[in-house]
Amino acid sequence: MEMTESPNPPGAGPPPGPAGAPSAPAGLGGTSEELFALANAVAAVIGGSVAIEDLDHRVLAYSSIPGQRIDELRRRGILERRVPEDPEQLRQYREVLGARDVVRLPVLASDELPRAAAAVRAGDLPLGTIWAIEGESRLDAAGARALLDGARLAALHMLRRRSSAELELRARGDALRAALRGDGPAQEIRFQLALPERPRPALLGFTPAAYGPDRTGPAVVRLADAAARHWAAVHHGAAVATVGRTVYVLLPQAGPDEARRLAEQAVAALGRTLDTPLRAAVGRSADDLAELPQRRAEVDDILRVTTAGPDTPAVAALTDVHAQVLLLHCADELARRPHLRHPGIEAMRDHDRARDTDYAASVVAWLDAAGNVAEAAQRLTVHPNTLKYRLRRANDLFGIDLGAPDVRLSCWLQLRLPATRP
Repeated sequence: MEMTESPNPPGAGPPPGPAGAPSAPAGLGGTSEELFALANAVAAVIGGSVAIEDLDHRVLAYSSIPGQRIDELRRRGILERRVPEDPEQLRQYREVLGARDVVRLPVLASDELPRAAAAVRAGDLPLGTIWAIEGESRLDAAGARALLDGARLAALHMLRRRSSAELELRARGDALRAALRGDGPAQEIRFQLALPERPRPALLGFTPAAYGPDRTGPAVVRLADAAARHWAAVHHGAAVATVGRTVYVLLPQAGPDEARRLAEQAVAALGRTLDTPLRAAVGRSADDLAELPQRRAEVDDILRVTTAGPDTPAVAALTDVHAQVLLLHCADELARRPHLRHPGIEAMRDHDRARDTDYAASVVAWLDAAGNVAEAAQRLTVHPNTLKYRLRRANDLFGIDLGAPDVRLSCWLQLRLPATRP
């Protein structure tokens, strides 16, 4: 039997399922009615219930022909919108996706009816599967041909759905990038992102925990693709955009607790999917869209800290790493304005390198111990009198007045930020 693509009659919606079943899975991008009509057409030839699934085993459409054969497994798949997982069933999915023809499958339980299935693919690209419970008699040539025709037509509908979804995601990503840059009127961006009238958006940032020489290479590309799929599934209204090595996610209305919980879930799920550790930053909620550039800077600061080493938190907000962020900004400012450095600090470091002395380490230990000579000497494993001598000599040789509180603070900052050296 050769089937042609045809939508339902005008005004016809997706067919009803079993008692208590939803009328149609959400988010089918305008192809829901066509897929349901297609499932009915195949079922009319075969005589048993037909279901069309995506690669995640979600039921996209199912037949509702009166008198069709149906079993409990199919009924559960329709009601739950997903086929219950079973290890042996996963083997059957692999067999179907690897075949070019119809595959007849043995039953896995005593109350299960025999099935035939075919892969839904566009060329070599797998898109899903189509499953048919066999009728009163075994699947004949006409039934097998109808199933293969159904798989071919399902691929067209699913590709159309994918293209529509990808275009929408791309448009939302472009709008979010513009918002993060501060480009464009807030009202226009709010419309493009479909945000409520008074949004309280929270911004998240995700990035791989470690980078090779190419800091925007394949790991970030894979993360961007996986993050787009993840957030489309778990949070309606989330917008995703990749800028450089960071994947940003905008949650239209999310308080700090919810934003952190969703970030933790995403790090766990995406880390398993990509088999790589991730870091996430949770920005504060913005009062309006005009604040998003500042929230992006906050997220970037957090990720600079948490990607600096393996012992940093996987998910962090500014309050978790505020001291490290402040030190990074101090280091940035000293790098931009080297004349602000205390000349005695650089002279002391040069002296230590040239003569193998420990003045800088001694001053840092004393400052870290808040002026407690005994504690600092213990850390350095020297006698307290030795440490006192070194502190006096630091003043005599390099002009560092450790008796002045402001001098102590500025010297401690420089000594804690070795990267500021030119």
